[in-house]
Amino acid sequence: MDKDNLTKEYSNGEVTILWQSGKCIHSGNCVRNNPDVFQPKSKPWIKPEASTTERIIETVKKCPSGALTFYLNE
Repeated sequence: MDKDNLTKEYSNGEVTILWQSGKCIHSGNCVRNNPDVFQPKSKPWIKPEASTTERIIETVKKCPSGALTFYLNE
C-alpha cells in the first residue's frame, strides 16, 4: 500500500466523502470552511457526522486540488 496515494471514505449515512492523499495540496480550505468535520490533528481526521450534508457538500466543492470529492448514498 502506497501511503502517499491513499483513497479513504468517510460517511454520515447521507453523503460519503472521498479523500485522495496523492492529490491533496494541504490548502486548508476544508479546515477553514468546516472545522467541525475536517480536523487534521485528529484520527480519523474527517468526521462527517459533525455537520449537515449540505455544508459538507459546499465545503468539498471548494477543494482546489480535487483531493476531496463526494457522492450521495442511495
